[in-house]
Amino acid sequence: MNPEQARWFGENFANIVANVERVIMGKTEAVRLAVTCMLAEGHLLLEDYPGTGKTTLARAIAQSVQGTNSRIQFTPDLLPSDVTGVTIFDQKAGEFEFHQGPIFASIVLADEINRASPKTQSALLEVMEEARVTVDGQSYNVGQPFMVIATQNPIEQAGTYRLPEAQLDRFLMKTTLGYPDHDATLRILATGGSRPRSTALPSVLSTSQVAEMSQLAASVHIESSVFDYIARLTEATRHVDDVRLGVSIRGALALVRTTRVWAASLGRHFVVPDDVKMLAIPCLAHRLILDPEAEFNGVQAVDVMAEVVGAVPPPTERQPA
Repeated sequence: MNPEQARWFGENFANIVANVERVIMGKTEAVRLAVTCMLAEGHLLLEDYPGTGKTTLARAIAQSVQGTNSRIQFTPDLLPSDVTGVTIFDQKAGEFEFHQGPIFASIVLADEINRASPKTQSALLEVMEEARVTVDGQSYNVGQPFMVIATQNPIEQAGTYRLPEAQLDRFLMKTTLGYPDHDATLRILATGGSRPRSTALPSVLSTSQVAEMSQLAASVHIESSVFDYIARLTEATRHVDDVRLGVSIRGALALVRTTRVWAASLGRHFVVPDDVKMLAIPCLAHRLILDPEAEFNGVQAVDVMAEVVGAVPPPTERQPA
């Protein structure tokens, strides 16, 4: 990536964020993380309270990039075929026909994902990793862009199934929207007459431009010292007393992908250590598996990751101009 391409990337990124912020007010950082996740071709896990705008966020991002969106309400009786689709025999044609499930969309909101059984949750593993669905031996691509935004309620845990480690590792980032501040709340109330608020959002980019941005982000330069910093961060998580399982190599690769997009979003064609520090917690904290005793004592993975970031010194080498 050259400086001119970086500026073009940064301008388009800012346009998407500004468009989404017309309906998601006062949450610039969360919106930037969500857009970064999409351009890094990853998936987002939101642990948040009901009514904070998760569905609106998914719809707004899809509309901003001329994409489609769908919403899957995960419940204990939801079947894998309800997510991926099913093959039905067409008597007139005399052959089987595949009927796509709601997973075939640009932005898929998997609402309260931890309420479905592990069998249904596992239906997402292939499509989140490979952007395709296999039904009755046939594979079907879901297209590009493709992002799953899954939600969990941090308060109500009755009747839920904890996400397995392998599935948590499939999410590129985990973050929260949270409640808006007072000024943002006033703006939301003043513009809340139209329901839903994001139906009138114009698109600012095409899906082909989004694909181009994703490919371009892969060419953002990363110095060897920054690679070393990322490696030291992930390795340090495996030696913390309260951690039973540290960050995998998939987590380290996820941090590399997101830092490239984040740097380009700021108009830079190279990654700096501050990009890594900014994204380490949303990219890596949810991948930590804490000791049961530490969890019982109230230790949070986010706090552990923050301590690791504070303890591992960043490189001081100068980045390219």
